[in-house]
Amino acid sequence: MDSRGFDYTILVIAIIGAINWGLIGFFSFDLVAFICGNMSWLSRIIYALVGLCGLYLISYFGRLRSMNSSNA
Repeated sequence: MDSRGFDYTILVIAIIGAINWGLIGFFSFDLVAFICGNMSWLSRIIYALVGLCGLYLISYFGRLRSMNSSNA
């Protein structure tokens, strides 16, 4: 089964989360809270989804290593 589409979706969600953290760090502006409300149920779901995507991407390192070793 090809999971590239799933991996790209997860990666895009994690990148959006990283951009939000950058906005918080540089400008003290939380885009998710601005759009969805400060710690509303929707913003909490978005934060949890970004966190789960980050955890999933940890497994990507192992897959990259196995891809690189099979190409050598």
